[in-house]
Parts: sequence; structure tokens; C-alpha cells
Amino acid sequence: MTLDTRTVDAPRPGPASVRAAVRHPVAALRWLWGCAMTPGRPGRATTETELRWLYGGWLLAFGLKMLGSSWDVSWHFRWLRDDLAPPHLLNSAGTVLVVALVVVHSYSGRGVDRRALRWMQVGTATFLLAVPVDIINHRVNGLDITSWSPSHMLLYLGTAVMLAGALRGWWLHAAPGRVRTAVHLGLWFFFLENVLFPNQHQEYGVLSLADYRAGHTTAEPQLLDFAAAQGSSPTSFMLPVPPWVHPAWLIGAGLLTLVVARRATGFRWTATLLTAAYLGYRAVTWGLLVLTGFPPSVPPVMLLAGAVLVDLAVRWRVPGWLAGVPVAAAVFLAAFVQEFVAVIPPWQWQVAPVVCLGFALLWAAVDRTATSRRWARRRAPSVPAVPVAAGGASAP
Repeated sequence: MTLDTRTVDAPRPGPASVRAAVRHPVAALRWLWGCAMTPGRPGRATTETELRWLYGGWLLAFGLKMLGSSWDVSWHFRWLRDDLAPPHLLNSAGTVLVVALVVVHSYSGRGVDRRALRWMQVGTATFLLAVPVDIINHRVNGLDITSWSPSHMLLYLGTAVMLAGALRGWWLHAAPGRVRTAVHLGLWFFFLENVLFPNQHQEYGVLSLADYRAGHTTAEPQLLDFAAAQGSSPTSFMLPVPPWVHPAWLIGAGLLTLVVARRATGFRWTATLLTAAYLGYRAVTWGLLVLTGFPPSVPPVMLLAGAVLVDLAVRWRVPGWLAGVPVAAAVFLAAFVQEFVAVIPPWQWQVAPVVCLGFALLWAAVDRTATSRRWARRRAPSVPAVPVAAGGASAP
């Protein structure tokens, strides 16, 4: 009897970087096709290279969507709606990439457990359902400039759910280390931007209204004529929601997101870093919009005060029911200072006690949930991982 000395060629590892993929595009595409089109079940073990390409795709997709949506808000304060406007095309490119990634996760089972995949699928389906609903809404009712319409809220909801799936999938499958933390923070950054996005209507509207009253509006005549034909005054058209909405949403949704992100990542300065990155992004887009003649906005700088205090409170283990009121009050104080030195959207200061108390209750609910057994079970993978095959490729 002779020994069989034949060897099985191990699958080629994927490109370690974008530069390597560009240098050998054919090999990279073959590897990508093999990675994406090999069927498997959720929970399938995935190599670090595969994970980085998959979730790098998520970061790119939401980067495109964020750039498109930021431009889109400013666009609607200048021109009438256009389905094929450049901001919509940019946002659509990100959406197409999201759909492709969800298809890959669903077919191959790589980089997700069942729960993360279900969130990705439900979030994407909700977003795609909201698109025709929004188009029909515009066809029936004309221009819907407000960020707070039901069809627009469906878009934000779908984005939040799919991002929750991406956050879970990455956190469960990536190896601990700097890359895991960096990508996790990146996904939380996009989650924060999505949560705060509705408030941009007021943040653009307050400056656009001031320009209109000063006689040098950036809005095109057809947009102003359309608003007049709808029977809307400049104020009701540019600032259509009550003045309590901006502070209530900024604190009750935005600041609460920072609390959850800080608890989820465990990184010491998560809330501060995310808020600083968001405000930095808004500052850069402000400059680009001004240079290109588009309406700018007022960044919510007051949120940074609350973010720093959230990090400190979690670090010092101050319970949410105790820290919530003073942290929210600090945001109101910072908003007062910002209004004194610059400008902010209309704020109804009388709602401060209700907003502060409500935020404390929400923070207490987050604390209670984070320490519950049910939450601990949900943080565990919903299916066991399959061992990784030799050669740097995951098992089928």
C-alpha cells in the first residue's frame, strides 16, 4: 500500500487591503465571488479578512447614504424636489450597496447570526418599502419638505434597524482589538447621524428663514412660488414643527443614543468621540455647502456638553435616574450659550423640566435593560459558530 501524497489546494486568502485588491483586481473579484456566492447558514464562521471586507462595505454604503442625505436637505431648501437629483442618486448608490450586502449575508451566512441577519433584512425591507410610499406621497401632496413626515420617518426607522443588525453582526464576529473598536464606533457614528437627521430640518430652516427675511435668500423663485401656492408662510414652510421638537428629540433620542453607545462599546470616551466626529462632519459640510452656493445649517454644538457628561457619568457609575436630569440640563444651558453667541433653531425653554425628567427615566430604563438576564441572552450569538477552515477561508 502506498501513501497518497496528493494535497488539496487551500483557498486563496482574500486581499489584505484595498491597494492589494486594486493591484490584482481579477484575483480579488474571484475571491469576492467565491466568498459571496458560497451558500451557508447564519452563524457560519468568517475570517477576519472576510469580515473586514463585508463591514468595510457597510461603512462605505452608509458613508454614501449620509453624504447624499446631508446634501438632500440643503437641496430642498434651494430647489423643488427632483427624483433624479444628484443627492438622491448618491443616496441610492449607498442603498444599492446595502441591498447587495444583505443579499451576501443572507446567501452565504457570513458575518451574521440569525438575529443580526433578521434585523438587516427587516430594516432593508422597511427602507425599500418607504421609498415608493415617499414617492407616492410627493406625487399626491407635492413637495414634502419636512423631515417629520410619516414616509420620511419610515426611512429613518429602516436605516436604524439595518444598522442595529450590522452593529450586532460585527460585534459578535470580529476579534477584539483596535479594528473591532474602530469599526464599531464607525457604525455607531452612522447610527447617531441617522437619529439626529430629522432635526436638520429646523437647523437648515432657521438660517434659510433669516436669509429670506434679510432679502438674500438662496431659494429658487419656483420653490418660493410653490410654498406660496400651498398657502404656507415662509415661517411655516421652513420651520413647520413646534419649537419643543428640536430640544426634545436632541436629548430624548440623540443623547439617549450616546448613552446606549457608551454602554454597548465600553470605550471610555465613546459619547464624546461620536459627538465630536458628528459635529466635525457637520462643520465640513457647512463649508462645502457655502462654497457651492447651497443653504448651510446650524450644527447642534450644545450636544457636546451632554456627551462629555454621559461619558463621565458612566465611567463613575452614576445611575441614570440620578445623572439624567443634570446632564440634560447641561445641554439646555449649552444651548442658551450657543444662542447667545451664535444661533440655534427655535427652542421652547419651558419644556426643559419635562425633557430632563423624561431623559432620566429613559436612561434608567437603559441601565435596567443592560443588567437584565434577557439582555445578556440577546447579546449572545443565536447560533453557534462553525470552525474556520484551513487556508484562511471559512468553512461552508
